[in-house]
Amino acid sequence: MCEVSADPVTLDMLKEARETVRSSPLGVINTPMIAWRQTTLPLSIDCNIHIKLENMQRTGSFKIRGVANQFARRPAGGRFVTMSAGNYGKSFAYASKHFGSKGKVVMPETAPENKSIFIQSLGVEVERAPTSCLINVVNRCVQEDNMTFLHSFDDLDLIAGHASLGMEVLEVMPEPDVVVVCCGGGGLLAGVAAAIKLSGCSKTKIYGVEPEGACTMYKSLIEKKPVEMDSKSIASGLAPPFAGRLPYQLCQRYVEGIVLVSDEEIEAAVSTLYRSGLVVEPSGSAAFAAIVNNKIPELEGKDVVCILTGGNIGKAELVNFQD
Repeated sequence: MCEVSADPVTLDMLKEARETVRSSPLGVINTPMIAWRQTTLPLSIDCNIHIKLENMQRTGSFKIRGVANQFARRPAGGRFVTMSAGNYGKSFAYASKHFGSKGKVVMPETAPENKSIFIQSLGVEVERAPTSCLINVVNRCVQEDNMTFLHSFDDLDLIAGHASLGMEVLEVMPEPDVVVVCCGGGGLLAGVAAAIKLSGCSKTKIYGVEPEGACTMYKSLIEKKPVEMDSKSIASGLAPPFAGRLPYQLCQRYVEGIVLVSDEEIEAAVSTLYRSGLVVEPSGSAAFAAIVNNKIPELEGKDVVCILTGGNIGKAELVNFQD
């Protein structure tokens, strides 16, 4: 396996990707970033927190950012395969339909049904498999069906596209003290961290948040290499079978640390957000859960950004989270 380095990720490259995302025909939204005090959300810490609302993004999550940059740098009309718990798959399917590409999404058996239905409605095939077997199915599609693999988190173009989110944060809060981002395979965390640090915010502390049962990046940073694990969490979008190699390198360089939240804390976060008028899925609620459960150190008096990454939750699933 070839070595992966964070060195190709430069500020100029991220700025170019930002323009690609901004002008994409997929209609990527510069989502609102609002002050926590302008909501009815509870807060026990005396600090200035802003919330970036990627749950209002096209296709319901931040994933469209990376997909916009990936598809812009691939030949039109290609045959692509990916693996996704749903949100990347939705953006992938949306882009496939727009660009006239043939596509297939390999999904874990635990992925929400509403996401697979949406993907299929856009003309993209879905195949379900156990989480540990996802990459094997993808490899079969590449070898037998001559499809091109688009990675849902371990891809340079994808990460550069996700970095556009970090640049939008800096347009509203030029020098945040702390930025809190959820972490699954690590593509978003890596992109946001690189954008903020390479833009000159050397003092900003960036924290990733993972579920306790799917802490691949947490373990990777301890073991000093990307690791695999049998991930299990109610936040299926944060439970990949392994940490990305390029995200790992970028997180090692730019991220302060990874904190862990329990599934119970994530469930409570979804409920609290909903009662305040924000529809956010479990995976999108992890950063919020970390803040309200005091998992992030030294927030008192600080300028803080919390990213709510997605709102793709069906009515039936949402009912399970309400008290």
